[in-house]
Amino acid sequence: MSLVKYEILDKVGQEESFTKAAEQLGLTQSAVSHAISSLEKEFGFALIHRGRGGVKLTTEGEMMLVEIRKVLAAQESLAQEAANILGFARGKVRIGVISSISSNWMPTIIQLMEEHYPQIAIELFEGDYYEIAQWIYSGQIDCGFLNEAIDGQYDFMPLVKDRLLCIVPEQHELAKERYVKLDNIANYPFIMISYNGNHDIERLFNEAGVKPNIRFKLYEEMGILSMVSHHLGITILPELVLNKNMTKNLIMLPLQNDSYRTIGLVTKKTSSPATKKFVEVLMKWLDAQQHVIRLT
Repeated sequence: MSLVKYEILDKVGQEESFTKAAEQLGLTQSAVSHAISSLEKEFGFALIHRGRGGVKLTTEGEMMLVEIRKVLAAQESLAQEAANILGFARGKVRIGVISSISSNWMPTIIQLMEEHYPQIAIELFEGDYYEIAQWIYSGQIDCGFLNEAIDGQYDFMPLVKDRLLCIVPEQHELAKERYVKLDNIANYPFIMISYNGNHDIERLFNEAGVKPNIRFKLYEEMGILSMVSHHLGITILPELVLNKNMTKNLIMLPLQNDSYRTIGLVTKKTSSPATKKFVEVLMKWLDAQQHVIRLT
């Protein structure tokens, strides 16, 4: 068993490129290719499909990588536990984040981690809820921010309630309202944020039995707000994604039912010492924030 080869396959699986994997690992491309070929000989089947568009894991390669990541995680946890016994924290935490978390929470939390645990490295993987869940299942990350529990193999810690707000231009006829009813929103062109996974805003409409008049679906919050500012529709977004620069000339209105999305953290049942330190720092930081609505 060669952990170095396993690490190389893990990186190739992430980057889908021998060149990028080699750069990340500080190796030559030929060394990466040789390591993959060596593993394929050991296992007796192809792990990588090599084509003009790059490299992709074969079905067998994807299956093996899930197990290989378990081995790498166990090795990392073992090294962290040894360091813990010696009285100092070291290691690596790989965290799945949605964009609003990476821009609003993580800069300060990473600074705190570097201050208190300088030997623990942080790796961030940004995606939507679906991607983060898949990264957890495959072992690519140690923990991730989601809006719901996934299954019994993992722990889910609800952290905060993030208010959902209706956003309209200043001149819009809804702008003077104290709050907005969902069935009123259906009377106007609506710009829906698009992402995979448990969709907070689509669920909100479905539970209320309201069908919005969707004009556009966009992935980027900035694009959605630009559309609203140009009077092309109205939208609903979580409060955490908004800031003063983004919402200039726009009005943010609460919904009648004071609706929220949940933000929580999914971790493995047996988290590594480094992951536990990250959770400790995260919880202490959240406890000190007066502007967030904590979930206990």
